[in-house]
Amino acid sequence: MQADDRSSRRTGLARALSKLGYCSRSRAAELVRSGKVQLNGTVRRNPEFPVVLGRDRIELSGSRLESAGKRYIMLNKPRGVITTASDEKGRKTVYGLLGTETHWVAPVGRLDKASEGLLLLTNDSEWASRITDPRGHVPKTYHVQIGTVADSQLINTMLHGFRVGTDWLQMKEVRLLRHGKRNSWLEVVLEEGKNRHIRRMFEHVEVEVLRLVRVAVGALTLGDLPKGKSRNLTAAEKQQVDAYLNDQPGNKSTRRN
Repeated sequence: MQADDRSSRRTGLARALSKLGYCSRSRAAELVRSGKVQLNGTVRRNPEFPVVLGRDRIELSGSRLESAGKRYIMLNKPRGVITTASDEKGRKTVYGLLGTETHWVAPVGRLDKASEGLLLLTNDSEWASRITDPRGHVPKTYHVQIGTVADSQLINTMLHGFRVGTDWLQMKEVRLLRHGKRNSWLEVVLEEGKNRHIRRMFEHVEVEVLRLVRVAVGALTLGDLPKGKSRNLTAAEKQQVDAYLNDQPGNKSTRRN
C-alpha cells in the first residue's frame, strides 16, 4: 500500500509553486489568477487547483518549473533595514543585503526596523512555520540595552509578565549581562514573540530600549557573522535546528514538561 506516500499527495497549485521554492504563496496565487501558470499544458486560474508534485508538469510563462532546492540562510541584519521584499518609501530592505542570491527566500519571523541581529531566511515554508509557531516553543535570545540600571524588581516584572492592550506579554528568561551608571545590557529569552514584544514591555514600564540585538534562535547563534552579511547555514547548523524542532512537545519525543 502506497496511500500514505507523500509523493502521491495533492496540494494546491499556488502552494506547489511555493514548495518548489519559486516565490511566496501569496505571489504564486497572483501568478495563477493572472493566467501565467500552466498545469500539464493547460492554463489554470484557480490557486487551489489540485497538483501532485513530482508528477504534474507546472510551467510559468512557458518555462517548466523544477524544484529550486531548499535554501537556509543566516543574515546579520543591521539597524535601519526593514524585513520586507519591497518598500513603498524606498527604504533599504534585507533583500538588498543578499548579494547575488537568486532563489526566492522569505524571512523566518521578523525584526523591526530598529532591531538588529540574527534573521533566518528560507524557501522551506514548512520549516519556517515550525520555527515561528508559538506551540513549538523555540526560544529566541536577544541582547537588549536599556536606558536605566536594571534591578531585581524590573527583572521580576518582566518574568512575571503583564497585559499590554489585548496581549499578555512575558519574558521566559531575563538576566543582567553588564551595566554602567545610566544603562544596562540584559539577555532576554522569548518563546512566543508577539509583535514588538520586548519593546512594548519596556515601553509599558517607561524604560527606553537603546539597542535590541537577536543573537540566537534555538541553539543556533549569530556568532561572528559581520553586520550586513549573510551566508548559508551549514548542514550541522540545519541539523541543530531540526533536532530542537523534533524534540518539542507534540512530537514523538519530549524535551521537557
